Amino acid sequence: MSSALDSFLDKWRERWPEWAFVERFVDEADRERSVAWFALLQEFDDILNASGDTTPQDAKLAWWGEELRSWEVQRSRHPLGRVLEPVRAPWAQLADALPSLIDARDPVADAAQARKGLAQYAAAAAAVEAAMFGSKPSPSAAEALTTQMLALRVQEQAASVPQAFSNEMEWDKALQAAWPSRVAGPRPRRVYAVLARGRQQARIRGGEYQPSPAGLLWRSWWAARG
Repeated sequence: MSSALDSFLDKWRERWPEWAFVERFVDEADRERSVAWFALLQEFDDILNASGDTTPQDAKLAWWGEELRSWEVQRSRHPLGRVLEPVRAPWAQLADALPSLIDARDPVADAAQARKGLAQYAAAAAAVEAAMFGSKPSPSAAEALTTQMLALRVQEQAASVPQAFSNEMEWDKALQAAWPSRVAGPRPRRVYAVLARGRQQARIRGGEYQPSPAGLLWRSWWAARG
């Protein structure tokens, strides 16, 4: 594995140190690919949640669109492509959806508008994810991905709270109510969602996020069972 690839994988692992406790519930053959895929999605989350002058992030998003289209014909330049590009997946569909993330930064009136802004991207990402891990794409899997993105977005970008909600806490609680403890999608997504949902629950409680290894193992095992 190259040092460049390592740096991208390690950057995601540093953000999600809990993964080290729960990745055992993901098939061993899928573990590196799972981290690479989530690292790629994190790149897009960071671009979505950018503020101020977003010109550099928008240019980066355009570059990623070209890169994903090259993955469609199994040519890659980015280190993550060494792990992900061999997978026969609808990469062009995901590339076509990336520009929608720019519009999704705009203020929204309510939860429905927030979800609608991410719908095209979430559907494309869920389709790639299904191809990557051998599951069937479904609207409910795309909805779960949307909810996780919105939960991360309010954490990273407080200004993303829809106008119908008076504060972050109200929006967090609304997202939690729409976020089942076991989501649709392939096993890596179900396990990842447990970690993200746990972080959001800690924000709602107002305490520091300090999950116990035993609790993480139990919830992740339950989610992995599907």
